[in-house]
Amino acid sequence: MIARYRLMNAVFVVGLMEISALAVAQTQLTLQRAVSLAQTNDPWLEGSHYREQAVVAQSVVAGTLPAPKVSLGFANLPTDSFDFGQEPMTQFKVGVSQVFPRGETRELKRRQLREKGEQQPQMRRDRLAKVAVAVSQFWLEAYRNKHAIRLIEKDRELFEHLIDVAESSYTSMVAKTQQQDLVGAQLELTRLEDRLAVLQQQREMSLAKLREWLPAIGPENIALSNTLPALALNSSGAFAATADNPERLSQALLVHPHIKTLDQKIAASDTGVELAKQNYRPQWGVNASYGYRDEDQFANQRSNFFSLAVNFDVPLFTANRQDREVQAAQATAAAIRTERALALRSMRASFEAAQSRLKRLNQRKILYEERLLREIHDQAEASLTAYNNNVGDFAEVVRARIAELNANIDFLNINIDRLLTIAELNYFLAPVEEDSTGGQQR
Repeated sequence: MIARYRLMNAVFVVGLMEISALAVAQTQLTLQRAVSLAQTNDPWLEGSHYREQAVVAQSVVAGTLPAPKVSLGFANLPTDSFDFGQEPMTQFKVGVSQVFPRGETRELKRRQLREKGEQQPQMRRDRLAKVAVAVSQFWLEAYRNKHAIRLIEKDRELFEHLIDVAESSYTSMVAKTQQQDLVGAQLELTRLEDRLAVLQQQREMSLAKLREWLPAIGPENIALSNTLPALALNSSGAFAATADNPERLSQALLVHPHIKTLDQKIAASDTGVELAKQNYRPQWGVNASYGYRDEDQFANQRSNFFSLAVNFDVPLFTANRQDREVQAAQATAAAIRTERALALRSMRASFEAAQSRLKRLNQRKILYEERLLREIHDQAEASLTAYNNNVGDFAEVVRARIAELNANIDFLNINIDRLLTIAELNYFLAPVEEDSTGGQQR
């Protein structure tokens, strides 16, 4: 009986240790703070602003005329004497020429570059939403591993106490504990050690990936919160509307930043088609020159010359140049439209899969909270009571405790997977908006 009382005391002590551990507050880095820091310090966003500025500057350049060309020279200079006033046709010429791009090339190039520049704000909004999903994933995975380790370490201490008590009972011959029971309990303890090693490896990997997004926080300063974040669907009404109405879902996806970016790419490619068609039009140029003549040998004034000419090319042979350029531009536009259609299809499928996954996870969460955890705990307590009353065996106590541990870890996984799914759905439902100063709004 003394051995059984020691076993019950061991369970009681471990339970108190668990309660004390949960009462310790060591929250440092919450999920919301991690996401905010990652979004604020993402160098990609700064690069996007620079890319937008570069395209805007290029659009201004594209709308201007090419620089005029100025020519200076002597014409008809006699080679026998190189005397500027000897021959009446000798002159000093100053010429200016200006080329005008074909048709509406300048305006179309400017519009195309402006449309390319307008992709960057949409890409930044999409990037902010993707950063939130990525950081949430790494943070939640690290949280999953951290608390799974805590659960296993708590049960490892319990198993060590159980083995000590069982060994005492075995040596004193006061209970039905058999040698194979001790071997089985030690095997389960070794398996727990292996699970701890795997979870620690996964936790270190998740923290390493999280540090990629939080370079300002040193590795030793990342202490995750001990409580799960209250992560909810952004705009639950929108989710309810899209969940049962495919048409509303399509409308929601059409305004997503990723799709809006592709819309801007399509607009730029359509402008590229119009730009390619300008090659069918002639390119015009204007030449003007002024020729100065010196006095003749008798000091008589000579008239100066002024020349004006207009030139243009005639695109007659278009089969292997202009036609091909238009076909290439049209094919590029069609390819981007195909990319948009595929993106919509993929996003719809991902949304519906996440929606279905969240529904089932919610069902499992309720089942665990209302029945399964309580029933497994009652089973573990019943097996311990039966063993203490000499009507149960030690192996059943070990199996019941292992089942309770697995159920607690499964419940932890359900909660983490549920939050990961919510983060994924939030990417589709409520993209992050960007204000006029380049910061983010939630």
